[in-house]
Amino acid sequence: MKAMIYQRYGPPDVLEMADLPTPIPAPDELLVAVHAATVTTADMRLRGADFPGGLGLVGRLMTGLTRPRKPVLGGEFSGVVQALGTQATGFSPGQAVFGFAGFGAHAGFLTIKAAGPVLPRPGGLSHAQAAALPFGSLCALVFLRDYARLKAGDNVAVLGASGGVGCYGVQIAVAMGARVTGVASAGNAELVRSLGAAEAVDYRAEDITDRLGQFDVIFDCVGATRFAQARRALKPGGVYLPLEFGLADLWPALVSRLRGGPRMLLGVNGDKKQDLAEISAMVDSGQLRPVIDRSYPLDCAADAHAYVMGRHRKGSVVLSVRDTGDAAAGE
Repeated sequence: MKAMIYQRYGPPDVLEMADLPTPIPAPDELLVAVHAATVTTADMRLRGADFPGGLGLVGRLMTGLTRPRKPVLGGEFSGVVQALGTQATGFSPGQAVFGFAGFGAHAGFLTIKAAGPVLPRPGGLSHAQAAALPFGSLCALVFLRDYARLKAGDNVAVLGASGGVGCYGVQIAVAMGARVTGVASAGNAELVRSLGAAEAVDYRAEDITDRLGQFDVIFDCVGATRFAQARRALKPGGVYLPLEFGLADLWPALVSRLRGGPRMLLGVNGDKKQDLAEISAMVDSGQLRPVIDRSYPLDCAADAHAYVMGRHRKGSVVLSVRDTGDAAAGE
């Protein structure tokens, strides 16, 4: 099969096309013919070993100290089931599915546990649209539902509201009954309002943290603020949720929990099947829609990485994988 691989850390040009053996599913796995995947900020950081805030050594210990252990990037995908392991249930060959594999989606085929975060593709979505969902929407769902414990009537600021996580953060917060202020560039204001935000703020024209005591939750999806700034815009029981954090944030997060008042909560989201099912249900009910900025063929993945590095994308950057020439089942 064709695959986009990287054998060393570095800039986008470390990516190269290769011919790899088609993986064989374990007894509890599916073999999926990938039709579409995406390039996310996670892929960008893994490719460059660009781990934030003093976490470089920890990151390399997890992904490969001197070179990548897993040469095929790509977490979220949409495709078609090609085969099932002997113990895999709940799916059938030829079925369109989408999900989050963690690695391996920038290739013609991948394997994923049938019990993992993979489900039938929501009705009405193309492969590109379905592939654009899992990474950002699962992150936003878990952070807002589980960490912030968002409730109807809360006042929420989403920073980076047009980005790969923020565009889903806006929609999910609105679906949960919150009033959302979306912070993005002026050029993306119309998109942010179309996602349900009550207000779109141009970050170049206004510092949202100057709104003293206004927000129950500040969800910073792009590393635009620090807690010392954000806490002044939070209500006494408010929560600051940064997606990007480093070792230096651990102490102020702990102190904020001990002394009362606004808190900074640090965490990461898991990728659970039941959460993906909630995302799928929100799509079916019309509460959530994918947002796609650009699409590239798989062999132009380096260009897609370079674009994501600019940190100004609107929603997801999709890779069309099916056109690599690998045989795959129909739509």
